[in-house]
Amino acid sequence: MKEILTVQELAEYLRMDPRTLRSKASKGEIPAFKLGRQFRFDKEQIDRWLSRRVVARPVHILVVDDEPLVGQLFKGSLEGTGYQVTTTLSSTEALELLNNTHFDLIFLDLLMPEIDGAELFRRIRQMDKKIPVAIITGYPDSDMMRRAMEYGPFTVLKKPFTDEDIVSTVRGFVEGVATIRGI
Repeated sequence: MKEILTVQELAEYLRMDPRTLRSKASKGEIPAFKLGRQFRFDKEQIDRWLSRRVVARPVHILVVDDEPLVGQLFKGSLEGTGYQVTTTLSSTEALELLNNTHFDLIFLDLLMPEIDGAELFRRIRQMDKKIPVAIITGYPDSDMMRRAMEYGPFTVLKKPFTDEDIVSTVRGFVEGVATIRGI
């Protein structure tokens, strides 16, 4: 049975001021949900969140999109919240990066020059079957999307999206719950 904590109980557990805890919960900086008008916390989820914070290495995200503004949006949305973001405009450069760097999550545009997103996803799956992938697309019903589905599960982030959509998708992966957006 899940242990659900109130603000006061969690504040005692974390040795934190309840006002600070409420502020962090309202900003989405700590896993919380609302029951009526009051924040509540799943103790198991809080423990997982704490263990991730103890690990010194930040979550490293790769964004592959040929539109420079998309990479800038990801960087602006995520780097201030403690995530490390690497962007590339090239699918071939993405493969080089994946050969030399560990990433915890990949955002991948479907319509790419050089190697399209479905083929890049196939190659990523050959390299690492478990790395979470979110496909960025404005064409969720395309043939390329259907091809990508052949290579394994992924989340979809449908264009246009907001910085809030980005943060929410990343948090879903970090908390172990990937969500499908826009389909």
